[in-house]
Amino acid sequence: MTGTAPASSASAATAPVRVVLADDQDLVREGLRLVINRAPGLTVVGEAATGHDAVQAARRARADVVLMDIRMPGLDGLAATRRIAADDGLAGVRVLILTTFEVDEYVFEALRSGASGFLGKGARPAALIDAIRTVARGDALLSPSATRSLIARFLKLHDSEPVRPSPLLATLTNREREVTALIADGMSNTDIARQLTLSPLTVKTHANHAMTKLGARDRAQLVVLAYQTGLARAPRPQQ
Repeated sequence: MTGTAPASSASAATAPVRVVLADDQDLVREGLRLVINRAPGLTVVGEAATGHDAVQAARRARADVVLMDIRMPGLDGLAATRRIAADDGLAGVRVLILTTFEVDEYVFEALRSGASGFLGKGARPAALIDAIRTVARGDALLSPSATRSLIARFLKLHDSEPVRPSPLLATLTNREREVTALIADGMSNTDIARQLTLSPLTVKTHANHAMTKLGARDRAQLVVLAYQTGLARAPRPQQ
């Protein structure tokens, strides 16, 4: 009996990450499928050429990650991402946006809709595999430089929109507010730990508590909420 539990645990630990491909171009999906299926621990379990089909495929295949193109006929990738994020039955599904440009006018909306990050279609295969694994484990795919560029562009496009303070901000401790603001400024856990004289694990704990209190799915959503509620301000210029 003592040997049974470890075997079951090992089996769960080695379960492959289940990926759905959503892109209206057959050749793009074929290339992605070849790259992903060759990677250890990843497997493509479904494909879709429209946003509507992507939502259905994610549900049917019990996906862990959906690689979502933005521009698709019918229901586009943004609307599909919103449907996945709003569906309690798909709470464990992470959306990774594929875009022609690493930062364009749709990316912030994608993150606000519930995506966990974005990746340019010109990324190397190794970067794609790493991105899938990153979002599959619940982390957000937002580099510090990408975060600053993304937020700066959003603020420029939407500078007339009023900030919407949230009563949930009052539930955050001072340290959680501080950590959240620094995350929104594009800093990594290691950078924040160094600045606040904390351990990276402690920073991650504060970030997780803030995500729980604000109802953020992941780090990407935390960044979005920080700017929407006024907790974070315009990005500081890079030194």
